[in-house]
Amino acid sequence: MGFSDLYSSGEHRRNLAHFASLATLASIDGEISSEEKKMLDQFASKLDITTSEYEEVMRKENKYPIDPPNTSEKRLERLYDLFRIIFSDHKIDEEEMVLLKRYAIGLGFAGDSADKIIEKSVDIFSGRLDFDDYMYLLKH
Repeated sequence: MGFSDLYSSGEHRRNLAHFASLATLASIDGEISSEEKKMLDQFASKLDITTSEYEEVMRKENKYPIDPPNTSEKRLERLYDLFRIIFSDHKIDEEEMVLLKRYAIGLGFAGDSADKIIEKSVDIFSGRLDFDDYMYLLKH
């Protein structure tokens, strides 16, 4: 099955693309650890990935690239989608933070920029906004 064949359409297509990219990132250092597998299983559940889609993505010979968008806004949208997935259970753990950093860099954000965006996004998604940030967001 080819890369484009894996994806259907709409939101599920985007979810499957995210999952495939995350699986590739998790396996980048060789084998997928039990912690990474557990996290991928959680992502698969959150993203409504079917068993057959999961098995196809996880095959060793399949490596799905992160297809970084051309614009900063689209890259932020992809990162935002991942944050929505991660925070669907209202928490973020260390393994998810590592994966977020890898994903942000894969999308084209430089290391320092990725760190800042992730830090601010975690604050936003976890509700740890200070009043100035709250006011800024409400006004824009």
